[in-house]
Amino acid sequence: MPQVIRVLILDDHAEVRQALRQRLGYAPDIHVVGDVGDAEQALATVSSLKPDVVLMESKRSDGRGLELIHWIARNYPVSLIIVLTSYPTEWECWAARRAGARQYLLKDIGSVELVEHIRQAVADQARWHTQLAVS
Repeated sequence: MPQVIRVLILDDHAEVRQALRQRLGYAPDIHVVGDVGDAEQALATVSSLKPDVVLMESKRSDGRGLELIHWIARNYPVSLIIVLTSYPTEWECWAARRAGARQYLLKDIGSVELVEHIRQAVADQARWHTQLAVS
């Protein structure tokens, strides 16, 4: 049986979090361990759950999206960050990646494609760690 990928959803819209839970629910190797809207609660949840993947919107109503990406990437580098946004901008993509996001995707991505991006990010991380161990 393949490794279960533990995913945390961070978005300040409850409807989006619920929709993402449903979209990921068909994949037997992906388990949504939580979903959070509030920034402070997000920090505490990442600290306690240490998910494999954090799916998050960088455009938050509180303006803290890039700050959250940076904090997670710095404090929990094994938690891969995938940004899901409704309105992409070139600057934000650059800023999110510079802050530590691995991928920057549109929220209207198909469910199958989203699951594949998650799986690929985790597989790439595992290969990178294996290469470091061998070196």
